[in-house]
Amino acid sequence: MEPGFVVLLVAIVLSYVYAFVGGFTDAANAIATSVGSRALSPMTAVLMAGILEILGALTGTAVALTIGKGIVALSLISLSTVIAALMGTMVWSLFTYYRGIPVSETHGLIGGIVGAALAVAGAEVVLWSGLVKVLIAIVASPLLGFAGGAVLMYIIYFCFSSGPARKMTLIFKNLQRFSAAFMAFSHGRNDAQKPMGILVMALALHFGWKDPTIPVWVILSIGLAAGLGVAYGGWRIIKTLGMKLAPLAPEQGFAAESSAAFVLQLGSIFGIPISTTHTIASSIVGAGVVRRFSSVRWGIAVDIVLSWILTLPATMALGWIFNKMFALMFLV
Repeated sequence: MEPGFVVLLVAIVLSYVYAFVGGFTDAANAIATSVGSRALSPMTAVLMAGILEILGALTGTAVALTIGKGIVALSLISLSTVIAALMGTMVWSLFTYYRGIPVSETHGLIGGIVGAALAVAGAEVVLWSGLVKVLIAIVASPLLGFAGGAVLMYIIYFCFSSGPARKMTLIFKNLQRFSAAFMAFSHGRNDAQKPMGILVMALALHFGWKDPTIPVWVILSIGLAAGLGVAYGGWRIIKTLGMKLAPLAPEQGFAAESSAAFVLQLGSIFGIPISTTHTIASSIVGAGVVRRFSSVRWGIAVDIVLSWILTLPATMALGWIFNKMFALMFLV
């Protein structure tokens, strides 16, 4: 078996492992609030998220193409760059998962790709037009999530404050089942496309594709891997976001999920990778602040923000280190 083909197989396997790891470290964000508010049981939420993850992944490829060919110049990197990027991303993801801290798989992957590519070709490898969109989204998505959660929560209280509390709880417990489904679908449309993009990057490098597209088999298989990841181990992140960050009533969960899902849909339309973690966590905080400022556990919120700040430089460094290690091992 040719060495180049072996490297391709390693890259393909790691792409699916990354999709699976992303399922239990990131896709769980999509259902955390519905479990935290007890609108859905954990088992029901996990099964629903797994199915809608696949359906959402089938609805577009713009984000995958941004990842696959819009961040770094494919002509200046090799398959080992893809492997180094995935290794750096997953090491960071598993470390933060072990600590129970929600982390952005989006920015972890971007950091891993950029760091690994810089180790090979220097600054000229970066496609700044694509990277700038991601950097803008890093700031904009949590702000939009926070504002959307807060505004929607305010509207809900304004419209329903005169009604019986028990009736409002029942109404929004039912509505949150729909918002949870919308959130899981939106996650599949945006986040599940990221491992698709990295897999297509590997295929394009090996086969010399000049203008990569996303085959249907890639969409289906990656979506399935991410869905299985949710079912396997999403509970730790669900517990942090759905139960620890702020005590969630069904109306808060509905507001947070709805606003976060709309932000993800907006990013998907324009092909911008959006962090589900950033968006849903900030939406939860926004909804919680409107209910009562002190209801938000700010210590946990600070830990999450610190992980956001560290993710990009940490994964860039890890991607760079792994690629240099592979160079010493004669993989490049």
